[in-house]
Amino acid sequence: MELPETIETERLTLRPLRPSDAGPISLYANDRRVAEMLTSMPHPYPPGAAEAFIETVRQGRAREQVWAMDALKSGGAEFIGTIGLKRKSPPELGYWVGSPFWTTGYASEAASAVASAARKAGAEKLAAQIFAENDASAHVLVNAGFIEVGAGEDFSVARGANVAVRRFHLAFRQAEA
Repeated sequence: MELPETIETERLTLRPLRPSDAGPISLYANDRRVAEMLTSMPHPYPPGAAEAFIETVRQGRAREQVWAMDALKSGGAEFIGTIGLKRKSPPELGYWVGSPFWTTGYASEAASAVASAARKAGAEKLAAQIFAENDASAHVLVNAGFIEVGAGEDFSVARGANVAVRRFHLAFRQAEA
């Protein structure tokens, strides 16, 4: 599935990560409240981790396509978080937003835009999962058209434990040929 390098929304530019994003990534990722809502983000966030992540993504070695959420065009910050699609079947949507930008609607806007781009690229379905207590992310996914389909557990690096998750899917109707 070929997805665009850059996706524009009303308020955001979803763009490739760049080295200048390392500072904001380190700042926002080092917030325990952010890290504890993600499976693979450690806490505390180690020095050099942002640079290594950016380089892995830029070299195409990541298991997902990742975009930086950039709100400059609407008068916001140049970096507010990331959104990505893991390369699996079905592709899995994941995102995080720095705490100063919570409740702004940016995550919903970005999730809807990436879902739309995936549909246009031929995806039949997207998956997502959130930790069970993360009602804000459930709201983001529902706003983007996802429906809750089940529950389970996944490991949280920041928490060092398995945590209950809620699973979501978004199925697309493909146009008749």
